[in-house]
Parts: sequence; C-alpha cells; structure tokens
Amino acid sequence: MSGIDVGEELGARAAQARALSLLRIRSRALAVAILPAAVAVVLFAAGAQGHLAGPGWDAVRWTVLGVAVVVLLVTVLVAVSVARARPAMSPTVPVPEEGAPDLYRLVRDLADRLDVPAPSAIALTPDCDSWLEDRTHRALRRGPVTAAEAGDAAPVLVIGSPFLWWMRVAELRAVLAPVVAGTGPSAHPDIAAARRFVRGLDASIADAAAPGRGRVRGAPLAFAGWVSRLLLRACRDHAAEMERCVAAAASMRAQTVDHGLRIAAQEQVGLAYAGWDRLLTRVALPAWRMGRWPSRLDAGVVSALTELSRRDRLADGFALRLGERPACDLLEQPGVADEAASLLAARLFHGGPAESGPGWAPVDWQQYPDEVVDRKWRSEAARLHRVLDNLGVPRASAADPAVPTLARVMEHLSGSGGPGGPGEELAAGIGAAVAREEAEAPGHGGPEHSGSGHGASGDPLDLWGPGPLPLFPLQPPRTGTELLADHVAAMVCCAAVDTAGATPGLDWLDGPALLVGGERRADLATPVLSLVEDGDPDPLLSWLAEVGVRSDKPVRLV
Repeated sequence: MSGIDVGEELGARAAQARALSLLRIRSRALAVAILPAAVAVVLFAAGAQGHLAGPGWDAVRWTVLGVAVVVLLVTVLVAVSVARARPAMSPTVPVPEEGAPDLYRLVRDLADRLDVPAPSAIALTPDCDSWLEDRTHRALRRGPVTAAEAGDAAPVLVIGSPFLWWMRVAELRAVLAPVVAGTGPSAHPDIAAARRFVRGLDASIADAAAPGRGRVRGAPLAFAGWVSRLLLRACRDHAAEMERCVAAAASMRAQTVDHGLRIAAQEQVGLAYAGWDRLLTRVALPAWRMGRWPSRLDAGVVSALTELSRRDRLADGFALRLGERPACDLLEQPGVADEAASLLAARLFHGGPAESGPGWAPVDWQQYPDEVVDRKWRSEAARLHRVLDNLGVPRASAADPAVPTLARVMEHLSGSGGPGGPGEELAAGIGAAVAREEAEAPGHGGPEHSGSGHGASGDPLDLWGPGPLPLFPLQPPRTGTELLADHVAAMVCCAAVDTAGATPGLDWLDGPALLVGGERRADLATPVLSLVEDGDPDPLLSWLAEVGVRSDKPVRLV
C-alpha cells in the first residue's frame, strides 16, 4: 500500500470516528430524554410486585410519570422541529445534463478514476469556489419525490462559474478532482447521518430565529431552537474535525489524478478570484446601482484577468493558455448560463429583482459606457445640483444663470473650505438624498424582494429563506464624504465630455473611466479630494486647464 493510500485510509477512519462521536451525542441526548420514562416504568413495575408501597411512593410514581410525559412531549417537539426544519441551500444555477453533456462526462470520468460515486447533478455559483452540497432533504426537492430519487443520496457538485470561463478544461479537471473525491466519504452511512444531524440542528436554529412566527407558534420553536443550540455547541468541535478529516482524505485520494497540473491550476484559482472581485466591486456594482445588470459577467472576468495579467504579469504563459480549450466549451449554451449566473450574482451581492423590468434591464459590455457610465455621471451631477438648490446655493455666473455648471460646485466648496464648512453640509445632503432614493427604488430591500417571493418561478433563492437581499453585500454603506467626492468627480466628467470632447469608457479593473483623446485619465481623484476635503480648488483647476475643460460652460444633466 502506497503512502497516499495509507494517508487516505487514516483520514477516512478519523472522519468516521468523529462521525460516531457526533452520533453518540445524539444518542446521549435521546437517553436523557427517555430517562424519566424509564424511571417511571421501574417505579410502576416495583409497585405492581408489592415493592415500594405506600402513599409516599405512589405520589413519587405519579410525579415521575408526569415529568416523563412532559419530557417525552418536549422531545417529540424538538425532534419534529429538527426533522422538518429546512436546511439552507446555496443559491445556484442548475445545469441539466442535456445542457452540458461534456461537463457531466468529464465529472463522471473523474469519479470513475477516483473510484467514488458520481455527483447526482451539477450547478453553478457566481463565486470562485466549488463544493459538494447535500440536497437530499425532502424540503429541498421540487415536485413529487420518486423512489429512485429517494434512494439517490449523492450530493450535488457546485462549480464556480468564473472557473468555467477562465480555466482550460484540463485545469478545471484538476481543480475539481479533490472536490469530486469527497463523494466517497459522503456515501459512508455514519458520516452522512452525522451531517444530517448537524444540518438539522442548524436549520432548527435558523427556523426559530425567523421573524413573523407569532407567540403561539414562536414559543415552541424558540424552545426547540434553544435545545438545538445547546446540542450544536456540543457538536461543533467534532463536526469541524470530521469535515477536516473528510477534506484531507479526499485530497489524498485526488493525488492520483492530474497531480502535476494541480499546482498550476490552483494558481489560476487565485488569479480568477482576484479578477472576479475587481469585476464585481469596480464594474458590476456601479451598473447595479444604475438599475442595469451586466449580462455577461463570466465573459467579462476573462477580459478583466487579461488586463490584470498584462499590467501585473501574473499569468505566466497566458498566450499559450489561450490556445487550449476553455472549460465553458463544455456547456451547450454558455451564453445562457452566463446570463443566469450574472442575474443571480446581482441578486446575491446587490439585491436586484429576480427578473428584468423597466428599472432593471440587462446591459452588454458594448453598451456599458453609454448605458451605465454616462448615465451614472449625469445622474449624480443632477443630484448634486438638486441638493445645492435645496441648500439655497446661487447659480454660478454665466450667460444663462439657470443652467448647471461646474463653476457653481467649485465656488461653493471653496467658499470657506475644510471640515465643518460647506463640504460637510453638502455631503450630508447628498447622503440623505441617496438613502431616500435607494429606499424608494422599486425591487430593492422590500419584503416583496426577499428570497421566498418567487418560489413558483423556480427562483434559486426560494430555498434560502425569508431573509432580505442582498445576502452578501459587496461593500459597506458609503460615507457622506465619499458620496460627495463621487458626485463632484461625476460633475467634472460630465463637463469634460460636454466641453472638452472626452468620452465615457470602461476599464475592466477599475470600472467607469474617463477617456481623453482615447486614453484613460486616472488622475482625477486626488484634485477632487483636495477640493472636497480641504476646500482647495487649485489642483482641480490645474487639471481642468490641462484637459481643456470649461467650468463656466453649461453641463447636460439627466
């Protein structure tokens, strides 16, 4: 037996030992629950045989019986609560086999080589991660459950959608090998039972914490949640160690498949994560805030990573990789899958509606500069001037004093300058205006926007629970000063477009960009901050003169 086989065997045995420890905790809890009933049986049996007679012992017998009945009823309540509680399921985009036969074939071949059961299905997640997910709970199944489905305990393989577009087929296979290898331990009855027990406790706690239960129904659920919390606290260390041992055993088993390629593939995982994070926070988030959702995020991550590789030289042999088959070719309709994953990403990270509408439309990358960047700048510039109007700030001197100009903004901010001056007052006004508009925007943050509102349409968030969206916000709320700086920069960009021939553009790593003469100007932030934070207009005036922007000319707003 090789060292890999020995390591895998030791890891599997350690995982099984931890699983048995978890099951022993369940057994002990059950033993404690039936202990009063057992004592009552002994007392009544002794009384029937003439032992422990007398009024005192009769009182003890009936008291213990009453306690036993109450404890058994409470036990049944907790057991039913744990059994019926719906475990949270990761929001994903299902990939049917007819839509990706090559991908299913790759995964099954991988499972055969690893000598483990093949996953029951494949799904995509808009994140840079992959895992196995147990979806055998009856509440997680849609429609009637057949006998075949009830006996199918194989987990679902969830694959990060950015991996499919950035990685080559061989790299994806190497990355998935240790994940697929985890189906072996998942099939072990003790490990499967221990996982169901822990997931049931976790689901019971979440169910008890859900709002809107009422006192009649909420009190029993709260008690069941309290008991589940005690049990889960006792199980936590064993469960964590069991999963660590399962992962170690799966990793050792996967050593036999594509071992030489796994190191290079893991480097691509880190690169994909870096590009995906920049794409979401710098490119997608501004579009989502404008009521547009990029419909090809996964294709965009390739462009972002290409740019990142060009700037930082992070991807060695990038041109050579492009000649290999991309993993997205394993899908029959990669564009459809990309669009579904992009919409799910918008819901998870921003809280957008489940379907497109008048204020929530898809946008492709060619339309991004006009539909997102230009609209963003002009919307923010319009909001800036509305707040100035509300503060009673007079229009700057111009041929037509009714038109908005950049000079008005600069004169106001440089009036007395610094913290506590007009900048702080304007920042507070903009912050309040943004909060008010976001609260009034349709489809964002309301109860109709929760994950349970679209179950009939097959919404992937239907099984997550009633919590509000977004589930995973990308950034904390912006401060008033940050918002003011963004709005002033937007006003400057509008003036540059209208008076200096600049154009809106897209930078794959930094999002909205101002193009002057076809080249990106990335040096605007510092002079704007000097004006906003210090009331010093000189750096911005120098920048405007260099670009050829006329601050006294009118600017077109939304």
